[in-house]
Amino acid sequence: MPVTDDLALLIDAAHEAGRLAVPFWNANPEVWDKGDGAGPVTEADLAVDGYLRDRFATERPTYGWLSEETADTDARLGKDRVVIVDPVDGTRSFIQGDTNWAHSLAIVEHGEPIAAVVYLPLRDRLFAATKGGGATLNGQAIRVGNCQLPDGARVLMKKGVLAAEHWQGGPPSFVRKFRPSLAYRLALVAQGRYDAMMTLRPTWEWDVAAGSLIMEEAGGVVMDRTGARPAFNQPHPAINGLIAGCDTLSNAIVSRLAKA
Repeated sequence: MPVTDDLALLIDAAHEAGRLAVPFWNANPEVWDKGDGAGPVTEADLAVDGYLRDRFATERPTYGWLSEETADTDARLGKDRVVIVDPVDGTRSFIQGDTNWAHSLAIVEHGEPIAAVVYLPLRDRLFAATKGGGATLNGQAIRVGNCQLPDGARVLMKKGVLAAEHWQGGPPSFVRKFRPSLAYRLALVAQGRYDAMMTLRPTWEWDVAAGSLIMEEAGGVVMDRTGARPAFNQPHPAINGLIAGCDTLSNAIVSRLAKA
């Protein structure tokens, strides 16, 4: 299957996901706690997950499936291509009536994302990329910035990342900003609006698979907290933290981290 066909499917599916999710937003959707610290899930998450799962099962029946809201199995591990989705990335923001939540959809081949979409329906922003084909926002090419030094860099992250124990000699003098959706954070850095994003906690693949391809196709790099490039569709689908930005800045940040 040509990757351009996969991207077209992702884009259409993301738009339909938005049409499904938006009526639940600011309408007191039913919410459940998933337990074990996994956070909340809403009826919008489940509606979008069901739609996407059924559509890809029909249109890409040979592909594997990994989603935050579907019970995982090892069936995906034997597939050449796997669909990795977060039906609503930023569920807490969705519940609170914020607009910074996204649908995150990626297709991964042999551990690497090859097609990706991050779509914010309430902001009408659709970030997309194919491997080797560049990255776009609403059809226009985007590019990462060229900030070189950690000190003064505008970085999307939670406040806890600045805790002294995470750094050798204390944290850099970042200009800290925040967005709740990891997928959107990656897309914003790819767009050049911020210099980097980072999280030091174990990071689920469905949160960052799509954004990682968009970042790389915009000229940036994506690495875990050890500096390694993440691989996707792993048996345990979590990454050891994530740092993304231009090459020089990202490596400088990793070099200043304390050993985990």
